[in-house]
Amino acid sequence: MTQLAWTMLPMSNCLFCKIIKGELPSKKVYEDEKVYAFHDINPGAPTHILIVPKRHVSGVNTASHEDAEIIGYSHLIAAKLAKERGIDDSGYRTVYNVGPDAGQSVFHLHLHLIGGRRMSWPPG
Repeated sequence: MTQLAWTMLPMSNCLFCKIIKGELPSKKVYEDEKVYAFHDINPGAPTHILIVPKRHVSGVNTASHEDAEIIGYSHLIAAKLAKERGIDDSGYRTVYNVGPDAGQSVFHLHLHLIGGRRMSWPPG
């Protein structure tokens, strides 16, 4: 099995796979057949939601062309959730952390929706 195929399988030790399966608790805000969204346990802003594909992909660096749809779809769900929380006009960020130096600590692709406060630039 190729590494790419391996990263597409549900991982028995993956924190986010366990959350999606209901094996670990989360504060769910949205779910459909493609993604699961929940509040970050260590929020960096009043709104800090993680949007996680239900299919395991370890991160952007291992994503394939087949994952392009879910990456774009995650951004559309982020926009929907931002609007529901009233932060769509004031602004918000969507962020993929890629690798340990960028702060990725769970190696299951996930999009951060962060907003509800003024943010500075550059981030970090």
